[in-house]
Amino acid sequence: MTQDARDQEHENTQPSDTSASGESPQQTSGSDDVVGNEDLATAFLRETEVVEEAVEDGKKIRRKGIYLLPNLFTTSALFSGFFAVVAGINGEFTSAAVAIFIAMVLDGLDGRVARMTNTQSEFGAEYDSLADMISFGMAPALVAFTWILQDIGKTGWVVAFLYVACAALRLARFNVQIGSVDKKWFIGLPSPSAAALVAASVWTFHSFDADAFGFKLLMLVVVGAAGILMVSNIRYYSFKDLDFKKPVPFVVLLAVVLGFVMISVEPSVMLLLLFAAYVCSGPVLAVMRKAKPKR
Repeated sequence: MTQDARDQEHENTQPSDTSASGESPQQTSGSDDVVGNEDLATAFLRETEVVEEAVEDGKKIRRKGIYLLPNLFTTSALFSGFFAVVAGINGEFTSAAVAIFIAMVLDGLDGRVARMTNTQSEFGAEYDSLADMISFGMAPALVAFTWILQDIGKTGWVVAFLYVACAALRLARFNVQIGSVDKKWFIGLPSPSAAALVAASVWTFHSFDADAFGFKLLMLVVVGAAGILMVSNIRYYSFKDLDFKKPVPFVVLLAVVLGFVMISVEPSVMLLLLFAAYVCSGPVLAVMRKAKPKR
């Protein structure tokens, strides 16, 4: 047998590339990739899982995961605050102000939804506080600055930063005071009310094309005063002791309807008057308490 014949016979007797299982090497490699991807996904889920300690029936347990429903409201409020910033940068100040009010409504709903569905959590509380910092701290200050405070120069951005810093301090103090103060009162102006005052001012004055120097100074005072009141020790009524389950006189419902009608006629002006009255109520009540003679 010649060398060429022996080589031909050797090639014919080589084992095929197909494995015993009937799969080609490429198919086997693909299966290994799938298993590897599943391992990576499992590891990612495990490493990013939220685990917090909670007390249920008097026992401390470790709970995994988050509650979706209340955090959806918080995320929506966060989105509204971010949209207000973007709208302010684009010069759409009416839309920015409305977005802040929408964030305020959503912020009031997430906590109530969590209590109604028994889905409170430490994660939700921290997430809500961070969302409030964007919606009621950064957004109002940036909207006011891009609208009119930037025309004042350095003083404008300093006052805007003062508001942001006071909002952060207000939220931090509120978080550490939970459970240690009378729930009937807020210590300092609540950040949503401060944001509503600034947003309503921007909405109202921008609607009337109020760009005179006097309005610039007025906005400077409004933003600065709102920030300082947030970190003050002035008490504000929280409305948390109102029981909506009890029957009320018919005239109360009539007053609510009339309130909605008045707001719908000129929303920006009426909301400005409403929140300006609430902001002023704290200092006025504080002065009345000091002026009241002690028995």
